[in-house]
Amino acid sequence: MKVVEDQVVEDDTCLQDDEESFFQDIDLLQKHGINVADIKKLKSVGICTVKGIQMTTRKALCNIKGLSEAKVEKIKEAAGKIVGFQTAFEYSAKRKHVFHITTGSQEFNKLLGGGIESMAITEAFGEFRTGKTQLSHTLCVTAQLPGEDGYSGEHQMELLDFVAAKFHEEGGVFKLLIIDSIMALFRVDFSGRGELAERQQKLAQMLSRLQKISEEYNVAVFITNQMTADPGAGMTFQADPKKPIGGHILAHASTTRISLRKGRGEMRIAKIFDSPDMPENEATFAISGGGVTDAKE
Repeated sequence: MKVVEDQVVEDDTCLQDDEESFFQDIDLLQKHGINVADIKKLKSVGICTVKGIQMTTRKALCNIKGLSEAKVEKIKEAAGKIVGFQTAFEYSAKRKHVFHITTGSQEFNKLLGGGIESMAITEAFGEFRTGKTQLSHTLCVTAQLPGEDGYSGEHQMELLDFVAAKFHEEGGVFKLLIIDSIMALFRVDFSGRGELAERQQKLAQMLSRLQKISEEYNVAVFITNQMTADPGAGMTFQADPKKPIGGHILAHASTTRISLRKGRGEMRIAKIFDSPDMPENEATFAISGGGVTDAKE
């Protein structure tokens, strides 16, 4: 897991005001009758903003040690008073915070509508040596460019709590969260068909956490995935009998899914596999000594 820190302009007061309106600290709950001890309990599980409370179910909040149903109801009510009902116009204004991180290739950026988008999960899957990790490394660099918009299963979940706390402490500093090969540790922790249901449940929990982090802190989440043989492919006429692993859980959690495949030499082809707002299309890029770049004619 890689967390990338962007450069901060300390004297930009407009930027600071913008950040304050986006990140509403849960300490604000004190003004609505929630005590410090209960706020500390919320922070201990990585819930540090009012939006974080809104995106967490009552059932999940009740599972936090020391929070009764009555307390949870009071916390939810207090959060509602701070944020209130959000109109479509307000949501549209929130979406103006969305930014894109360049992939290093103009063609690839165009395919994605500008690059890897914040407040969303972008998944790239492909076979060995199709450029998944190279793309991850390139994004680590491009996320830090000025002016750019852009490890067991259990331990990984604990790391997400740490990451959320870090994002909160330094609001607006971080742009990108990368998980290179999201399914690798789940495949180690859960083997065999008998454990498939439990694996998918744990995966769903992690992806839900990632989606909340992406929206709560306005960061781009980029995950890479592996492929496996599709046992049902023999019944169809599909050209590629392989499919990304993770099943429907991962398919529905990812906002945008990108399929990567090899071209000639260092050339790679990216294809929109699934996206809510981008048409199904392809782009060619290259992998060089400096990472992902435009393909030369």
